[in-house]
Amino acid sequence: MAIRILRHHVNLPFALLAAVEALLLLLCAICAAYIRLGATQAGVAGSWPLTLSNASVFVAAVLVSMIAMGLYNARQRARIEGVLLRIVAAMAGAVILVALVSYFFPAIYFGRGVLAWAVGSAILVTATVRILFGRVVDERIFKRRVLVYGAGKQALSISQLRRRSDQRGFSVAGYVAADARPTSVAADRVVRPVGSLVAFAESNDIDEIVVAMDERRQAFPVHELLECRLAGVEVIDLVSFLERETGKVRLDVLNPSWMIFAQGFSRDPWRQLTSRTFDIAIALMLLILMSPVMLLTALAIKIEDGLRAPVFYRQLRVGKDGREFNLVKFRSMGLDAEPDGKPRWAQSDDARITRVGSVIRKLRVDELPQLLIVLNGAMSFVGPRPERPEFVVQLSEAIPYYRERHCVKPGITGWAQLCYPYGSSERDAREKLQYDLYYVKNHSLVFDLMILLQTVEVVLLGKGAR
Repeated sequence: MAIRILRHHVNLPFALLAAVEALLLLLCAICAAYIRLGATQAGVAGSWPLTLSNASVFVAAVLVSMIAMGLYNARQRARIEGVLLRIVAAMAGAVILVALVSYFFPAIYFGRGVLAWAVGSAILVTATVRILFGRVVDERIFKRRVLVYGAGKQALSISQLRRRSDQRGFSVAGYVAADARPTSVAADRVVRPVGSLVAFAESNDIDEIVVAMDERRQAFPVHELLECRLAGVEVIDLVSFLERETGKVRLDVLNPSWMIFAQGFSRDPWRQLTSRTFDIAIALMLLILMSPVMLLTALAIKIEDGLRAPVFYRQLRVGKDGREFNLVKFRSMGLDAEPDGKPRWAQSDDARITRVGSVIRKLRVDELPQLLIVLNGAMSFVGPRPERPEFVVQLSEAIPYYRERHCVKPGITGWAQLCYPYGSSERDAREKLQYDLYYVKNHSLVFDLMILLQTVEVVLLGKGAR
């Protein structure tokens, strides 16, 4: 089951998990202060606001770190060992964040003893909660009972959802054959309501009806669906349902009218202002923090390839509204990567990548010069990855709606980079486009922050690097 917060679909069980863990983390911090300092110093003697403010900083730091490690990502497929490892890493990140806050704001002080007790208890508490959560997250109490109106090819897109994460929000009660045509879903899943549709929905505790008819121009059940809607049963079209549950816009069921009438795809001035402010602030901060790393990277490239070898690699890319710009990266391939001048997809274990290049690609250090392009305004920090003009022409001819991804600025990181591994083929480009369209439709400052935080996990674990 998903809820919509600030134009972004949030998995309800994970939202509840975050609320429960926030409360428990607050208790961990307060109890740690009592254990380490005693009741008088911890806050009973009229200093509760200070204790609560310190505890709140600890809670915020842990939650931010856990988001960054993908622990609130409904598509996280790590086993319990991986989850525990991420919890420990998140706590280490939280300690660093608390130390930074204490350094810049001395009034928010967290003693080492108190912090150690708080972190230790937080690891035990969150690990226990996660084990219990893993057992109940897929229970029916968290799922909507869905009735699919249609049993043809479009309805098949629901029955073919295989990933556990894509099925967490709902359970299908059955598929209603909309006409006499042969069905595409399994015969034992097809139901034929006796009497009215609304009576069937009420008697079977249906929460939502997904309209997935192959042909709507004939025999569309307007009155029956309206009765269901007025009786409190939600009615949703197939594209919106799959968007909500999978975090992408499915190309195989997409139609232009949905893009025209669906909420989102906004380009309002306030969003552009907040996006630009966000880009400048993050880019300047990272340039200051990462300048030593950038200098060492330039030195390493020179040492490996010689003093006359170029440090940067420039390549023409397509940006917002189809405008072209030069993308600048640290050079990670040899000088003769494309001797014939023809563009090529990067492959797994690509022989053209240098020794320094393999390291900086794995750590995403090669992307750092793009921060200057963000300051210049040709790119945003979050958005679809920019592609080469030759590939854009090729992919636009082969993949419908491909050019629509260019209605926002390209980004250094993006939703598709989090949800899908490195793409090196037309099939990969098609899959990533579905996530790009989801971002284009739902982009917001909060969504950008969530993507930025989850990118930390990608960098630390080296996901998708080639």
